[in-house]
Amino acid sequence: MSANTQTAASAQYGDVREIPLNRLKASPRNARRVGHPAEVIEARAASIQAKGVLQPLVVEPELKDGRATGYYLVSAGEGRRQALRLLAKRRVLAKAVPVRCVVDTVNDPVEVSLDENSSREPMHPADAYEAFRELSERRGWSAEEIAARFGLKPDTVRQRLRLGSVAPGLLDLYREGAVTLEQVTAFAVNPDVVRQQQVFDQLPEHQRYPHVIRRMMVEDKVAGDDRRVVYVGLDAYEAAGGPVLRDLFTPAGGGWAEDVALLERLVFDKLAVEAARVQAAEGWKWVEAYLSHPHGHGWSRVWERVLPRPADEVAMRQGLYGERDELIDRYPDLEDLPEEVEARLDLIDRELEALADDYGFDPAEKARAGAFLVLGQDGEVRIERGYVRPEDLPPEPEPDEEDEADEASSVASSEGAAPLVDNSGSDEPEEEPLGDAAAPLPVRILADLTAHRSAALRCVLAESPDIALAALVHVLALRTFSRGGAIPSCLDVRMGSHELANDGEGIEDSRAGLANAERHAAWARQMPENPVDFWAFVVGLDADSRLSLLAHCLSRSLDAVRGWENRPGVWLHGDQLATALDLDMRDWWSPSADRYLNAVTKAHVLAAVAEASKPEDAERMAKLKKGQMVEVAEPVLLAARWLPSVLRTAKPQAARADEGGEGDRVGPPVEVGATAPGDEEADAAASADEVEPQLEAPAEIET
Repeated sequence: MSANTQTAASAQYGDVREIPLNRLKASPRNARRVGHPAEVIEARAASIQAKGVLQPLVVEPELKDGRATGYYLVSAGEGRRQALRLLAKRRVLAKAVPVRCVVDTVNDPVEVSLDENSSREPMHPADAYEAFRELSERRGWSAEEIAARFGLKPDTVRQRLRLGSVAPGLLDLYREGAVTLEQVTAFAVNPDVVRQQQVFDQLPEHQRYPHVIRRMMVEDKVAGDDRRVVYVGLDAYEAAGGPVLRDLFTPAGGGWAEDVALLERLVFDKLAVEAARVQAAEGWKWVEAYLSHPHGHGWSRVWERVLPRPADEVAMRQGLYGERDELIDRYPDLEDLPEEVEARLDLIDRELEALADDYGFDPAEKARAGAFLVLGQDGEVRIERGYVRPEDLPPEPEPDEEDEADEASSVASSEGAAPLVDNSGSDEPEEEPLGDAAAPLPVRILADLTAHRSAALRCVLAESPDIALAALVHVLALRTFSRGGAIPSCLDVRMGSHELANDGEGIEDSRAGLANAERHAAWARQMPENPVDFWAFVVGLDADSRLSLLAHCLSRSLDAVRGWENRPGVWLHGDQLATALDLDMRDWWSPSADRYLNAVTKAHVLAAVAEASKPEDAERMAKLKKGQMVEVAEPVLLAARWLPSVLRTAKPQAARADEGGEGDRVGPPVEVGATAPGDEEADAAASADEVEPQLEAPAEIET
């Protein structure tokens, strides 16, 4: 037996030796073929730097031609060797630093490596969480200090510390397998261990979904995406001394404001400052702030008007328009303009754009009108300008003396005029009075004459569709934009505008509500100040603009609300209009908890889930309480873009015939927003999320 063989044999039972790091090599017979990730090597290097090598490496001498080379092959501990080499590369350790190793020349290196990697039993995550917490409390180490000693990210350590602070009874249940890591994570959102235990005791076992637990743990707090928090800012709220409950288990962090009273005070303080700024900058009589749109205020409204321009700018604009028209007339083929003409037209357009009308409020109107600020659902402030309170309305003008005299004369002519023939009994008839040619005609005669004129007007109006359209737009515009008083129109066209906000919460902040308000304001600022001038304005519009104004005014009168009144004909017409307009309410409305699910019964929610997803999903939810059922159902219905039947729009018969190829196919009309026959597989794919979603373990939490 050679000396090298004798030396190796003497260490076969675990001779521990200090071997220089640069004499250790990776073993070709290591069972692990997939190497350690870089982050694992980093973590082990941090641990070794802080605590040293806690477990010796298992090595065998390297032999070449039966003789020892002086190097050793690492059978177990390759990850530690790589961590040591990383520290040496960074010059934290010497390249030849002695490493404690166990020399094994008897056992098969493959078996040793396999045993090292497969027979270890990792500790339970709850034990690790509590151990991290114990280190933090007993040693006073911060999350950053612990992270440095274990090669972890500080956020990962904070998560483990929070999990280790969950109520001990809940962690014991986690060890026993009675609760999951996802449930423990949901409890850890709020560090109040008393509240954690209360929520666990209140929820029956079959209702302890992670998302339900999370909601109950923060139900008395305001989420970070709430409009009040967005407006104030979480940093400003914290600077004012407001406590924030932070969620360490989502990538974005987030948080909840815990002092609701302080938050709302900050909201109204900030709104008050903004209201004062608007009032000082714009000169309104008053500016008030509201959290939501104030309904039923009973105020009238004034609108922006075109601001007057200096005479030289008006003349300049007229000259530019004239020059542009002259160039266009000179070169009718606009696709083949000379370069210099095209450049001149571009310059004219830019100059005209710079001289475009500016809109604003009349200072006299601003002196008696006001504005209010509303906090929108997105946390942005919306300013509604031009509202006039009843006590600030200007007094009605007193009638002129001449008008009163004319009215009295007219009445006298019709009621008290002397008869043409005197039958008082005298034999000699008196001479007929000549009368005054300037006196007004009696009302009876005026009515007779103008009745004939009205009949003729009806006839010629019926034969003049263009003028009839202009007259209709005129009267609708009067009823839409007039500021009160009599409507100066001979057309007896009546139109009302039902306040939809009385029936639908949040209408003003909805996509449709904001678009309607913006369109109305755009038209209102163009309308003349005096209603008498509306006719000239309407007639002066081009055909497309007149139709757009007609459509807007008419749209303001639409009321297809299905309230307490029984109006089946109105509702049917609303459905017909929706079909003609190809309305798809999925673009305007969604079945959120606040907008729909909280207001309907559990049966409605279950029926919606069964239709949008699968009947078995609804069956699984049947035993949930209402709030928990809504939590589970909302994401399913939103993903499927489900609509209640009353919001669905039937497609026109021609469209159904084109799609199906059989115009006279028997069956119910296909509705936009409903599940079409034969689309079950597509709907299942669209609703792939489980009805009982389980939160995945946070990516940074290692078990």
